Amino acid sequence: MPTSPDRLHPNVPVIDQSDRRVPFNLRQSGPTPVQMLISTRVRKSPFWHLAVEAGCWRATVYNRMYHPRGYARPEEGGAMAEYRALVNGVTLWDVAVERQIRVKGPDAERFVDYVITRDATKIKPMHGKYCILCNEAGGILNDPVLLRPAEDEFWFSVSDSDLMLWLQGVNVGLRMDVEIAELDVSPLQIQGPLSEDLMVDLLGEAVRDIPYYGLMEAELEGCSILVSRTGFSGEKGYEVYVRDATYHAEAVWYAIRGHGARYGLRVIAPGHHRRIAAGILSWGQDMDAETSPFQVNLAWQVPRKKQGDYIGKTALETQRAQIEGGTYPFAQKLVGMKMGGQPITDYAPDFWLIRNEHDARIGFVTSPWWSPELETNIALGFVPWDYTALGTRLKVELPEIYREISGQPVEAEVCEVPFVASETPSSRERAFAAGKDASD
Repeated sequence: MPTSPDRLHPNVPVIDQSDRRVPFNLRQSGPTPVQMLISTRVRKSPFWHLAVEAGCWRATVYNRMYHPRGYARPEEGGAMAEYRALVNGVTLWDVAVERQIRVKGPDAERFVDYVITRDATKIKPMHGKYCILCNEAGGILNDPVLLRPAEDEFWFSVSDSDLMLWLQGVNVGLRMDVEIAELDVSPLQIQGPLSEDLMVDLLGEAVRDIPYYGLMEAELEGCSILVSRTGFSGEKGYEVYVRDATYHAEAVWYAIRGHGARYGLRVIAPGHHRRIAAGILSWGQDMDAETSPFQVNLAWQVPRKKQGDYIGKTALETQRAQIEGGTYPFAQKLVGMKMGGQPITDYAPDFWLIRNEHDARIGFVTSPWWSPELETNIALGFVPWDYTALGTRLKVELPEIYREISGQPVEAEVCEVPFVASETPSSRERAFAAGKDASD
């Protein structure tokens, strides 16, 4: 078909992003063809040298830290070999990029309740919750796992943004009696169906009693750790938060690997292929500070019954009223899609473009991957509201290596999310498609 002028523009302005101040970059430039310079302003995790020792051969930068993104090389099966280890056995991830921002003090609960949309008073000590923090416009600033190790103490296990600086700035005006600072605490994730047996081997039978989002204090090789039953995979899993990680990283890492050998433990990169299948979102990829929770099926994170004020409440309640009144106040909404093409077995370097039935470009893919369980490619992506109904037929402009016919987009269909059930289905996953409200 003829090439229209908008197809030549490097950022594809025909796709409506009029509700954003800074549109997503849709340049479709492919892998970066230059050497990326990493300087001392990018931090190494306490586990970085151990990840390299374990075979890490590529990495990205996340939260201004080196972040392992590959251990199995392409000739060894690449990311899909790591996927098989995750869904069939047990795996170890270096996720020190999840920086721990502690809010501690007499006003900790009151402060946290003001900066998250959910009800912090309902998080009991030694428990946690998935939560979001929004700005005054209702944009999602972060979606951490929020841990409460003590009555007067919360840890934000943060996604890829400078949340600590924002929290400190908020309290300049509030002047609540809290201390807000990053801890020398670095988490590891142990994920997969054999994770519980390995954790019991490491720490004893008490591990079996940890509820979903529950916490347990423990020691491993004389090192103080906090264990949570959480993860980013959709498989059964735990996170091990190593205190004084700068000093204790090696002892904990080698203890886990030593005990894990009898379970076939494999060190892998974070399982984005599995989190996509579970419908778990990634901040900075599927949402950012200009994205409303109502755009990405996180309405359940905006409770109707929460008492008191919180940052973003006025904007979010206005958005809810507009939607319930039949007016969708955003240009795009996130949906799940099954799509054709050759198996996508690695990270996407771009937001691949989505077309409608008339071949017009209308949206973009944020998170694609191949699902072995469904034997098809799956993806999350943004499309206009009119194209969000289940069963809507679309097309996706995949890179040439993934296309079935050279030069032609592949067929796609809007479908339910999660794509594949999780071992421990959370309200987050069950609510994705329905956009249900949270009780708190």
